[in-house]
Amino acid sequence: MVWRVSRWLLLAAFALFFLVPLVALLNFSTRDTRTGERTGAAWQALVEDPTMTEAITTSLLLAALTVVGMVVLLVPTMIWVKLRVPRATRLVEFLCLLPLTIPALVIVVGMDNVYAWVDYLVGDSPLTLTFVYVVLVLPYSYRAIDSALGSLDATTLSEAARSLGAGWFTVITRVILPNIWPGVLGGAFIAIALVLGEYTVSSLTNYETLPVVIVAISKANAPESMAAALASLLFAALLLMMLSFLDRRRRHPGGK
Repeated sequence: MVWRVSRWLLLAAFALFFLVPLVALLNFSTRDTRTGERTGAAWQALVEDPTMTEAITTSLLLAALTVVGMVVLLVPTMIWVKLRVPRATRLVEFLCLLPLTIPALVIVVGMDNVYAWVDYLVGDSPLTLTFVYVVLVLPYSYRAIDSALGSLDATTLSEAARSLGAGWFTVITRVILPNIWPGVLGGAFIAIALVLGEYTVSSLTNYETLPVVIVAISKANAPESMAAALASLLFAALLLMMLSFLDRRRRHPGGK
């Protein structure tokens, strides 16, 4: 009984810790700074301000492209290393965790010459930040996928599939991947959250992503910037619930 009461008290404390700042953001974004009256002008500006709508579109596209790039690059590599060259696991882990030790400023300076060729071949588009963001999300996505892969006897499953005539593409996509799907979803959510909140790289490279525009608008229209910040937080929370729902539906197709 005491443990149950303590658990609910802790949950209530954590809920207040997270909800109070969100309520403060909502209160500020819906209040006119001059008259003090309630208004939805700041939220309306999110869809009417062309700068904000373009920044939101850019960040969402970057998030989608980063997730695709991360999954295509990381998932087959980790599965292949685990099945074929397990001795290279430490090397792959080191390479994936390396971006954690390099400051964002150093990454921007180091990629300057590389991006000169990217701009020449692809064009000067903010979507080219996908290449940098894939690198930045590797440490976090690696851990999520590695935890799921570590709880699976991938070697036995792959040998069974291969003995039945399955190719490596089938083994990866139809045997291993469905069993590590929760880890892939977790890595995808982390990647989206990082892209939607990343400021340093996009600011130093002069690309107008959502965080950069929020900071710029806050100097002239603070309620609109707070509305955009709250909207991005709510979007991330909604996405997390959707991913959890999809994972639950995958585990229980009958809805039970």
